[in-house]
Amino acid sequence: MNVRTEQSGGITIVRVGETRLMYPILGDFSAAVSALVSAGKRDILIDLANRLGCGWNYKDVGEVYTEMARVMPSLKYISWDRIAREDSVIYPADGPDVPGNEIVFTSGFPTADGRGRIVPADLLPPDEVPDEEYPLVLTTGRMLEHWHTGAMTRRAGVLDAIEPQGIAAMNPYEIERRGLSIGDMITVETRRGIIEAILRADREVADGMVFMPFCFNESPANLLTNPMLDPFGKIPEFKYCAARVAPLAHRVEAAE
Repeated sequence: MNVRTEQSGGITIVRVGETRLMYPILGDFSAAVSALVSAGKRDILIDLANRLGCGWNYKDVGEVYTEMARVMPSLKYISWDRIAREDSVIYPADGPDVPGNEIVFTSGFPTADGRGRIVPADLLPPDEVPDEEYPLVLTTGRMLEHWHTGAMTRRAGVLDAIEPQGIAAMNPYEIERRGLSIGDMITVETRRGIIEAILRADREVADGMVFMPFCFNESPANLLTNPMLDPFGKIPEFKYCAARVAPLAHRVEAAE
């Protein structure tokens, strides 16, 4: 069972579980991500669906889950009452009172012959690779203290006090090789823009790479990333592009 501050609902990732509202909803605010009525306020998704003519009238998340389970064989024998009773159930389950199976495919796969199919795939190079002008690879991601864009965690004083400023992390050997100093302000630049950040040493970052979290609006890493789409998955290539770094003082002197 998960306790959340903003919503009640359900989670169906390997283990089916219920999320329960931790605090009552205040004022006219309603949970925007669950299909239920919370604290007497109509859910935003239900309102939108009914404006499109769907005719939704779910009373709670259990009704939504029950409808979903009718078309998902993996949820067979896992009723909402069972989830509420047991807090969570691993799926699939072989009976209404039988523990779920931790291994999904034990005797075969849901194919005509029961065998899994392995399809070879060609490895495509990144759209933008390092060169003499931009010799480093920029990759982005999350950090422990701030989730995703920091929309909530950066409002938490304790967390923001731990990580209050945008950082650019590089391997200590790469920092030394480039004559940079840990803790200094540097610029990180790609063909799409340039931003400032504090340089941090991190042995987990590979040589030739710069890592930046994308949660700081003061150092908006996503302004630098490559928007080129994967030809098959149509996923933007946010995790790999050519970049260069320089001490901030050099840029200030050049501007003067």
